[in-house]
Amino acid sequence: PPAARPAGARRAPPAPPPGGRPVEVEIRTEPGRQEPKIIILAGAESGELRRLAERLAKLSMGPVPVSSGEERKLLPQEEFLRFYTDGKGVSAQTGEAVYGVPLRLYELEGRLDPTRFVRVSNSEIINLDRVTAVDLSLAGTIRMTLDGVAQAYVSRRYMKKIKETLRLGRGNCRGQD
Repeated sequence: PPAARPAGARRAPPAPPPGGRPVEVEIRTEPGRQEPKIIILAGAESGELRRLAERLAKLSMGPVPVSSGEERKLLPQEEFLRFYTDGKGVSAQTGEAVYGVPLRLYELEGRLDPTRFVRVSNSEIINLDRVTAVDLSLAGTIRMTLDGVAQAYVSRRYMKKIKETLRLGRGNCRGQD
């Protein structure tokens, strides 16, 4: 007989990845817990499990500190379109406002969810979940539109990384190396 699940536990149906083994996923809520905790249960340790643990450890779901004038607050990561340097420091743009951020861009890059945020130039990090259009027609660059309100340009240095992230093959990129 299957073991009883604790109260607040939800089980996601296992879905085998292409060419992989199915993974059982379970979510348990714990009132009062501030940060999520991930535990990997396996019959034996392997390189594959160590790599998975390393990737999971890099995930960050915490809010980002921002300020507007004298007001200081923490905003959830999903609210941000982009982070960029503007000569006065680092700014964060949401769909509604632009805020100052008391962190450097490289510090933000280390704290943001790497499955959601990607650096597109030395001066900008964007939220991939908020990309609404990608323009490949410009020679030597990619223009990305974020929620229809902001545009980001991918620098040559980050072009290969962005193409891989977006899975843009050479045949799909006119005028690109």
